[in-house]
Amino acid sequence: MTICTFAWRLPFVAILGLTVWAVGSEIDAQEATPNRQAQTIRPTGEIEKVRGDFEFTEGPAWDASTRTLYFTDIPPALIYQMKPDGEISVFREDSGHSNGLLATSDGRLLACEMDGQVVSHDLKTSDKKVLAKQYEGQRFNACNDLILDDRGGVYFTDPLFRAPEPLPQGLQAVYYVAPDATVSRVTEGLAAPNGVALSPDGKTLYVIPSMQAEMLAYDVGADGMLSGKRVFCTLKQPAGKSDTGGDGMVVDVQGNLYITTHLGIQIFDPSGNHRGTVTFPEQPANVTFGGPDRKTMYVTARTGLYRVEMPIAGLPPN
Repeated sequence: MTICTFAWRLPFVAILGLTVWAVGSEIDAQEATPNRQAQTIRPTGEIEKVRGDFEFTEGPAWDASTRTLYFTDIPPALIYQMKPDGEISVFREDSGHSNGLLATSDGRLLACEMDGQVVSHDLKTSDKKVLAKQYEGQRFNACNDLILDDRGGVYFTDPLFRAPEPLPQGLQAVYYVAPDATVSRVTEGLAAPNGVALSPDGKTLYVIPSMQAEMLAYDVGADGMLSGKRVFCTLKQPAGKSDTGGDGMVVDVQGNLYITTHLGIQIFDPSGNHRGTVTFPEQPANVTFGGPDRKTMYVTARTGLYRVEMPIAGLPPN
């Protein structure tokens, strides 16, 4: 999550109060040919603005057991919840400027607090537990986004956004909280590591830097450690720019990656091939899947919360 403002020049059509944006407008010309058309992933419905009076929305997370969407508004340090009836209310105040969230199958809401720690909220009691607050005796820079593996370990990114200066950790990296609570730094210094996700088989960790066009992938070892750093894909860039990166991301059941970028949500298949771009009225910060069939894509985008139906279901969290 990068807190900053960008110029936004994307055409849209307003239909019945809903904002519909051009889909696939950033697809390569060759992908628009009949031979490639079937590979493009497009929304199956209109993009709807759910609500738009926030300061900077982030961290959408879907709890399937209660059909509740959680998301954050960073500047006022609030975590919101949207119930099945559409009512939006505050779940937690004084959130430590929480950013990325993850609702787990065992009734917890994991949160990256930009004030320097990763925590867990009990969704029934609201009790808060600190999972990690320092590495080698120093607080984290500004914990940003996270993902849970099938062992119960947590990967999280720790870039510079909203961090003290000089950086408490001295560099920006990805960390792993093992099931026994041991914290390890699992990458070297990166250019603002932001979004993070696992492939459906759990063997690949994707890391989305915000200050470079190249998105990264790593092999995941049995102990949670990473190896085999490589470029997974290169994001399409706004006109006249060459080094803009991504923000948040989510993976669907087929292993496709949905990355929030300056141009919208860019979609790549597991081989790194671009499969389309979905644009929004505001620059998206983060994304998740929810709804009864996990085909509703929820997007936090600056001051707004949006949703749109998609053809492929999102990958459930562990």
